Amino acid sequence: MTGDRAPQKPDSAVVRDALGVGVAVGLSGFAFGVTSAGGGLTVLQTCALSLLVFTGASQFALVGALAGGGNPFTAAAGAFFLGVRNAFYGLRLSQLLALPRAVRPLAAHWVIDETTAVSLAQPTRRAARIGFTVTGLSLYVLWNLTTLLGALGAEAIGDTDAWGLDAAGPAVFLALLAPMLRTATERAVAAIAVVLGLGLLPVLPAGVPVLVAALAAPAVLYVEGRKRGARKNARPGDTRNDGQRNDTQREDR
Repeated sequence: MTGDRAPQKPDSAVVRDALGVGVAVGLSGFAFGVTSAGGGLTVLQTCALSLLVFTGASQFALVGALAGGGNPFTAAAGAFFLGVRNAFYGLRLSQLLALPRAVRPLAAHWVIDETTAVSLAQPTRRAARIGFTVTGLSLYVLWNLTTLLGALGAEAIGDTDAWGLDAAGPAVFLALLAPMLRTATERAVAAIAVVLGLGLLPVLPAGVPVLVAALAAPAVLYVEGRKRGARKNARPGDTRNDGQRNDTQREDR
């Protein structure tokens, strides 16, 4: 990416793309604010989650489990497992961005799905740094601002269930997730996770179905690994298989 042959991309184009992502996703903080306040958290608690946690999916999972009467530790565990993916993003971005040590702790707070996607899409290290910074800054500011507005709005209208706003958070999360499911494996993981989560929702305490649904990923990867191994063992041109086919043909004659 950083070699001499890497195609150049104008800084203005990088900023435009990064702002587009930051604004589009940042506005969904309103849904989180409504969901959190409607689930029983105060405006201060809601805003603190966005300021200090800043991982949309984990925040929705946490407040959803708490609103459903789940144990705080179970809710936190579910949110934690969803947020673990950011650690893997950080490993990749640390090599790509190569930021000075002094700013790495601050940059780590912005390592999320959107900043990672924008950074990895850039052709050069300079463009990746610009994309990461602009996406992270615009998204962080807008997410926290709209979180505050959503929480204040939820307090003003009272019962969010009566307005159907309790479904706003899951709807936004699904809207953000759907475009990311590009491969058959990713779609299989999502489908199995949905079946596990919804199927176990009536019989397990709030927050636990999310933890069980996380098993969909290793289960699908295990099956995929077995399939690849089987295809490798039965690949075309295998002399043993050819010999078996020849023996069968001779017997038929």
